[in-house]
Amino acid sequence: MSYRTVAMAILIASASFGAVPMSASAQSDPEPGMSPDGVPPRSAISLRTPMGIEWGTANEHEPRSALSTAKLYLADYALRHGDGSAEDRACAERMIRYSDDAAADTVAVKYPQAIGSTAAEYGLEQTQSTGQWGTSTTSTADLADFLTAKQTTDPNSPILDWMATAAPTAVDGTEQNWGTAALPGVQGSKWGWSDMPPQEVASASFGPGFSVAAHTRGGPAEQTADVMGALEGIVTDILGVPVVAVRQP
Repeated sequence: MSYRTVAMAILIASASFGAVPMSASAQSDPEPGMSPDGVPPRSAISLRTPMGIEWGTANEHEPRSALSTAKLYLADYALRHGDGSAEDRACAERMIRYSDDAAADTVAVKYPQAIGSTAAEYGLEQTQSTGQWGTSTTSTADLADFLTAKQTTDPNSPILDWMATAAPTAVDGTEQNWGTAALPGVQGSKWGWSDMPPQEVASASFGPGFSVAAHTRGGPAEQTADVMGALEGIVTDILGVPVVAVRQP
């Protein structure tokens, strides 16, 4: 069974969204060291909706370490362009739900073109493969655009189901519970983190009528604070119109 999110009666006009109420931190004058949108430059954040509404920090197109969010691209390629084997599907599920590096290694060796091909297919201009999935780069804009494409063109993708049933703890023992996952209405998430200093974390999530991604040069608590400060009000506005989550067979 897959979840397809259907927004009902979303009456937010593009012009009015340009002035959508933002959280207090985003409305106030930036503090020293803050970007013009009020988010510390340590974080890049992007939000998209299937209606074409976009919001992002000034650095949302900056190529940053993809970390384990690269597994979204690997899994999509294996599922849609692989050989259809049970092994591919099992590895894809473990990558998304448990952030299993060994599963990612298996898929990356079998399909070395996976990240580059996925980037080309979805028009992800800041997403680059370096030959090692763990050192590939992407942007929060690319991640949010990718998840929006999955919601609108491939809503029955197992990737969305696996994000919605992600394990509380990854295979390496890391708790998967920060960043974009803290936003109201989020239905599924994928996280990434660095195994070596300096610390970096990433998260990408979807909910009814939106997708969101964040990357922080810092820790989980810092990312959660930055995401909630910037987007909680915007997401609440999106969820403030009637929405229905329709379950598809």
